[in-house]
Amino acid sequence: MSAEPPHRSDPRRSIELLWGRQEPGRRGPKPRRRLDEVVGAAIALADKEGLKSLSMRRVAEAVGLSPMALYTYAPSKAELVDLMIDTVLGEAAGPDGAQRDWRSGLEFMARQYWALGHRHPWMLQIASQRPPLGPNFLHRLEAAFRALDGIGLDEVEMELAEGLVSDYVLGAVRSALEARELERQTGLTDEQWLAIAEPALQEILEDGDFPVLRRVGEACRAAYGGVWDRSRGFEFGLQRVLDGIEVFIARKRAAA
Repeated sequence: MSAEPPHRSDPRRSIELLWGRQEPGRRGPKPRRRLDEVVGAAIALADKEGLKSLSMRRVAEAVGLSPMALYTYAPSKAELVDLMIDTVLGEAAGPDGAQRDWRSGLEFMARQYWALGHRHPWMLQIASQRPPLGPNFLHRLEAAFRALDGIGLDEVEMELAEGLVSDYVLGAVRSALEARELERQTGLTDEQWLAIAEPALQEILEDGDFPVLRRVGEACRAAYGGVWDRSRGFEFGLQRVLDGIEVFIARKRAAA
């Protein structure tokens, strides 16, 4: 899934809008809808048709407003997208105390965002390096840093560890969504594609030049009951990332 062009929202204006510290755009008639209704309609359109199909005109039509009236709520599409992103981030729960330690806390958050990316795939079309700095995004960071606080990492290492987990989840979701998009474009599921390729592939593997590849392939197919299980792959990778952080913490403690 390709990213949209770089976000062109004004960061200061976006922060003020996200935090309710500035009235939304003043062009057009007096607002007749709540801001959350407008943002919800925009999210619904993006969920259904993708971000490229989203326009201020279409959102206005969805909530029964004129296009100009929509600027009462957001100065531009860029700021509207910022509001959309922070709103859907609010769907992901943070650790609630049931998690016993830093690892279970980060596991919980990672799974929340794995699910979130599948519900709102358009989020992956937005460049992730300059996210909207809204309340839900900052609460997410605060929750992650609290999970990592007091376990032997300094503040810079806490930030690096959080970024490592976030980047892993982002990459895993992106890979899964690319597979889903490929299925949509070709009209073939992974199972159907493999069924077509398998006879020719088996002839090649039976020649004996790829004994380990054949053994691994047969074992994985038996384990997965078919093709690659992306959820299982996500969980395996998540645990290995957390293992790495755990080893790093242990080494720091041993060297102290």
